[in-house]
Amino acid sequence: MKKLLTSESVGAGHPDKICDQISDAIVDALLMQDKDSRVACDVIANDDFIYIGGQITTKGYVDTIKEAWKILKPLGYKESDFKIINAITEQSPDIAMGVNKNSNKELGAGDQGILFGFATNENDLYMPWPIVLAHELVKRAESLRRKNKFPYAKSDMKSQVTLEYDNENNNIIVKKVLMSIQHEDNFDEIKFKKFIKENIVDYVLKQNNFNLDYELLINPTGRFVIGGPKGDTGLTGRKIIVDTYGGFAHHGGGAFSGKDATKIDRSAAYMARYIAKNMVAAKVSKKFEIQLAYAIGLPRPQSILIDTFGENKYSEDKIIKIINKVFDLSVEGIINTLDLKNTKYFPLATYGHFGRNDIDLPWEKLDKVEEIKKFLNEK
Repeated sequence: MKKLLTSESVGAGHPDKICDQISDAIVDALLMQDKDSRVACDVIANDDFIYIGGQITTKGYVDTIKEAWKILKPLGYKESDFKIINAITEQSPDIAMGVNKNSNKELGAGDQGILFGFATNENDLYMPWPIVLAHELVKRAESLRRKNKFPYAKSDMKSQVTLEYDNENNNIIVKKVLMSIQHEDNFDEIKFKKFIKENIVDYVLKQNNFNLDYELLINPTGRFVIGGPKGDTGLTGRKIIVDTYGGFAHHGGGAFSGKDATKIDRSAAYMARYIAKNMVAAKVSKKFEIQLAYAIGLPRPQSILIDTFGENKYSEDKIIKIINKVFDLSVEGIINTLDLKNTKYFPLATYGHFGRNDIDLPWEKLDKVEEIKKFLNEK
């Protein structure tokens, strides 16, 4: 049976990703000064305005406008391009009451939420190939642009990759690649497209040992000069499928960027990935998905659901019992296990939060595999 599967990614200059980066830069700056900062920072970018809002409680201080310009200038913007407004307020005391730890109470979840983690054995990143390739394409393009090696290119860009999965022959081939890359007004279209094919798409596919006989679409509207917030409104947290598994797994709907680790939208999603990846590496199944559900103010998940995609070598009850033995799913346990107060979140705001072999991430470690195997072998 053959099937086509597609994922997309966006570059650092995409308006939504500009907002994600500013939000996470503010989180990082505050956590450096106060590890217990409570941050929910959302950014909207529209035309020549950037609005930084949200609720923050911290002992630290950050000049949010300066942080925004640290993101914007490498993307090719100058200070006359945007008016930036800071409108951050303090976290609601009603939420803080349920979250803050005291002598008689564990740290509670900052909100209710359902979170999913996923892993597959398709490659050594334990990620679906379409999202891996989609990320690599825009990452490569932006890297060349920043090195001034990509003629005519500007920073707003998107990719989309379609792969054909042939399960009978255990084969995966690239069928179609779409690249939309912003460019200067006066550009050589033939030279621009030739560069994209040879130095970006073919380069990435060769690096990952894929076929080169694919269909390529480049800027199918014919022109992409107006980009970034002037071309489309940007908002923090609007690229949640790009940030996760490219549409290959369920998603609870909560975004990651702009949030500290008491927000389980972020922290429990990282833990769910950690669990799923270690389960696949322990050969529980070739693909593994887990759902965790939390309630605001309460420290532990209200439910756990797993999916082994038809591989029932072990009962679901046994697997869930092993998960509870091996992984601390309390909010505080997740934060401590994954060292989330010391994590730098800004690098994750582009090119995905999972399957990153360019960053040392605790939730990507395979350090629970042997422990899982030990419990699997117990009767």
